[in-house]
Amino acid sequence: MASDIEIARAAKMKPIQEIGDRLNIPDESLLPYGRTKAKVSAEFIEGLGERENGKLILVTAINPTPAGEGKTTTTVGLGDGLNKIGKNAMICLREPSLGPCFGMKGGAAGGGFAQVVPMEDINLHFTGDFHAITSAHNLLSALIENHIYWGNELGIDQRRVTWRRVLDMNDRALRSIVCSLGGVANGFPREGGFDITVASEIMAILCLATDLEDLQKRLGDIIVAYRRDRTPIYARDIEADGAMTVLLKEALQPNLVQTLENNPAFIHGGPFANIAHGCNSVVATQTALKLADYVVTEAGFGADLGAEKFFDIKCRKAGLSPDAVVIVATIKALKMNGGIAKDDLGTENVEAVAKGCANLGRHIENVKQFGVPAVVAINHFTADTDAEIQAVKDYCADLGVDAILATHWANGSAGTEELATRVSELAESGAAQFAPLYEDGLSLFEKIETIAKRIYRADEVLADKSVRDQLKRWEADGFGDLPVCMAKTQYSFSTDPQLRGAPTGHSLPVREVRLSAGAGFIVAICGEIMTMPGLPRVPSANQIRLDDNGQIEGLF
Repeated sequence: MASDIEIARAAKMKPIQEIGDRLNIPDESLLPYGRTKAKVSAEFIEGLGERENGKLILVTAINPTPAGEGKTTTTVGLGDGLNKIGKNAMICLREPSLGPCFGMKGGAAGGGFAQVVPMEDINLHFTGDFHAITSAHNLLSALIENHIYWGNELGIDQRRVTWRRVLDMNDRALRSIVCSLGGVANGFPREGGFDITVASEIMAILCLATDLEDLQKRLGDIIVAYRRDRTPIYARDIEADGAMTVLLKEALQPNLVQTLENNPAFIHGGPFANIAHGCNSVVATQTALKLADYVVTEAGFGADLGAEKFFDIKCRKAGLSPDAVVIVATIKALKMNGGIAKDDLGTENVEAVAKGCANLGRHIENVKQFGVPAVVAINHFTADTDAEIQAVKDYCADLGVDAILATHWANGSAGTEELATRVSELAESGAAQFAPLYEDGLSLFEKIETIAKRIYRADEVLADKSVRDQLKRWEADGFGDLPVCMAKTQYSFSTDPQLRGAPTGHSLPVREVRLSAGAGFIVAICGEIMTMPGLPRVPSANQIRLDDNGQIEGLF
């Protein structure tokens, strides 16, 4: 069978105007980036007004393993499957970051016959949204340094500049730096550092803002530093919000592309789910809900991270109410959760599958806590045996949930008809009674504890007095009603990436907390998670090159 990239290159893509026409978007409301991708104008989106929303379906997964789960592939396959059974459906995905593309994950546009295209463009520079976010973020950094250099009228305490710089690349050497070295002309030396662009508060703001006015207000609300008396300095105080909004004006408009089966897809925004809130933009999701009867979106990594943040941050902030959830699992990943080494996954082992189902069961239980009905999608691999598949179906049946085999990677929409039919039935059933996990009125530490105990099944949260005191100061400053965004390893319910399955009895150490006042949440950094990842020993970049025909190889 052809490789993912060969399948993508053989795609018969339609002009993006034809995809827009499917959604009744007029040509003048599309801002084309070549023939096969375009942004949808803010004016068109504003004109959608009070149209009735379609059904919202979330795709999430078990905890990721090196064996792979295929959440994006399943999202694409389900969207195509819904269209195949006669539904008017579209999908909403995040944009890939260059860091993982050149690191260890590779591309993020689906796979096999369930892909979004043009795949190479999507995985690389796409429409420049990430570059705009990086530029806006670092413009704010430059304006802070410039304000201090020219007299520091606002009285910024240089020891309490909280705004770091960003880069859309994995570069561990930049995690902690000293800037402004070299003498008087270069400013006042101080410690700083870089995060990856997807961890930028501006990325979160872009993905949670509803329009340009809301975007500028949120940008102005960013706290960049504190005075000696610990009163905050906002981005608007140094008059940065206007220029930042200008840089992000085009980036706020969602990107329209297509699947291999020429069905519409929005790909917009890209916060990671292990260090940010892990969902595509509110603008894209809300627009899609006005344009289609079914909208399939995904949240990053396992349901303990992406889905929890989708429910507790995105849905809470945007007033969204999901109608159904699909939890993706693979036989291989369940075996790994059952203790089997990666090299031994090709051998049938029903016992290991059954043992690994504990991880899947935990995610099913967690999703049920939010009041949304779920179905399990078994993303099929050729080595899966009938007995292993049946073991998963039996396990899920005991929990009152259907587990449906999906062969979209090999068969496209023909492999998701059964899944699409069941998902549409759930979405139309009215069974969803969505509610976030916690109320706004809980204290910030209680919110962290609620997630730790009810989602991760930790016994306790460990935090130094300095962390607890910081949370109390933010509550006194009026930020106590904000939700919490947990930054934690994606590989485990615990903070130990090696602890697979469904562990209990562990502790959740909170190392640091950060206030994202513009985005509207508190970030709790747990365990050893880093907001600037490093490259692996053998990064994907080592295999990426142009072949003799000028085509990219090694990207996917």
